[in-house]
Amino acid sequence: MILKREPMSAVDTAWLRMESPTNLMMIGVVLVLEDPLDFLLFLALLEDRLLTFRRFRQRVVQEDGRYYWEDDPYFDIDNHVHRISLAGDGSQLELQKLAADLNSTPLCYDMPLWQVHLVDRYQGGSAIIARIHHCIADGLALVRVLLSLTDAPSSASTCDTLSSVQAKPYLNGHRNDLFQPARKFIRNTLQQGQELLEDGWEFIREPKQLLQLARQGLVMSSELTRVGIMPPDPPTRLKGRLSGRKRVSWAEPLKLKEVKDMSRALGATINDVLLAAATGALRKYLVRHGDDITNEKIHVAVPFNLRPLNQPITTLGNEFGLVILPLPVGIHDPLERFEQVRDNMLALKKSYQAQTFYGLLGALGKGPHGLEKTALELLSRKASAVMTNVPGPTEPLYLAGSRLKQPMFWVPQSGDVGVGLSIFSYAGTVQFGLIADKSLIPYPDLLMKDFSASYREIEQLAMAYG
Repeated sequence: MILKREPMSAVDTAWLRMESPTNLMMIGVVLVLEDPLDFLLFLALLEDRLLTFRRFRQRVVQEDGRYYWEDDPYFDIDNHVHRISLAGDGSQLELQKLAADLNSTPLCYDMPLWQVHLVDRYQGGSAIIARIHHCIADGLALVRVLLSLTDAPSSASTCDTLSSVQAKPYLNGHRNDLFQPARKFIRNTLQQGQELLEDGWEFIREPKQLLQLARQGLVMSSELTRVGIMPPDPPTRLKGRLSGRKRVSWAEPLKLKEVKDMSRALGATINDVLLAAATGALRKYLVRHGDDITNEKIHVAVPFNLRPLNQPITTLGNEFGLVILPLPVGIHDPLERFEQVRDNMLALKKSYQAQTFYGLLGALGKGPHGLEKTALELLSRKASAVMTNVPGPTEPLYLAGSRLKQPMFWVPQSGDVGVGLSIFSYAGTVQFGLIADKSLIPYPDLLMKDFSASYREIEQLAMAYG
């Protein structure tokens, strides 16, 4: 039997080859749902909506040094979707432990590179833990794909009454045409979220144009040179030998309106407030653990979307760049630290780092395997963490009739970087989360408390200026 193949793009190849035993190239998602999910209905949703993207039915194969997407002749959704329950008291801590364990476990390369676990009876409802390899698509694309499993509030009530009816088409192996995801609703609310969280990031206002520049190889060598000559990040407990075992945690959601009001009072952007809170949290954590960071700064690599948000996702793959953002963790005074974060953001607006790094990834994917190692070593010296900032829908969504209460999302770290920070907006809230190597941050809940304390410091500043 001749199996259908298609070549893997250079950028996707680069992400595939970046995987290592201590840093798996998986995007991790946790979705907390208000009510228990019907398992067969959930399978039907995946069959109808997720598997319309062929990548989720294709495995990766290598031949003569090149990588291809090949239809999996043995594809069975039961190999990818598992139903489990939590150990112990079924608390948030137990869910975090499970998410950490799964994100420390490699995906099977003999099958399509994704897996979903449905966690029954979590806090009266359900939870979903999804892992998808980065070579399939970038984070924003995958978030939009996963959100396409959900329904808008106006159509959610029908799922409750149709669950027993709609499970049958899945059992019979037929496509379920009764499901109609709120694609336009999701696209519109994602775009509004993008405007809220990315206000001031002017260099990606025309992502299509920037993508063309990157594809044509018109990257700005001065940007790459500037990153190359940056001094290495100082030795802190955020740097060190990785174990390959992850720890996961997330803070209580913030009210987005509150964050927006604070940013207005301080004459800044929402991004400024959230990044300053993260900077303060890292400072508190490092100081408490004895790191001398006086007058020091660390850098985080921030993946940035290069896809137009006003267009539906018809193909997957990776279309994003990176910016290297300095965080002034050595500044003690909260106001001075906040102002420095704001100034750093202003400087980045005038840079071409996002498209520069996209072009670099394309070059790496076309070159010898060793090129990734060289680039990862460079990035590992320059950055102490990866930070994602992804806008979600501004209104609550429903999955198989159950309201999505809380979404979390992490991208993988690469090279010797072992800390990932995540900011995700959803339904009037902002979620801050952490994934980190166990050897660097063994107790991530402590850093979550530091984030809350740092955020309150900025709130006090806003009250003083407001």
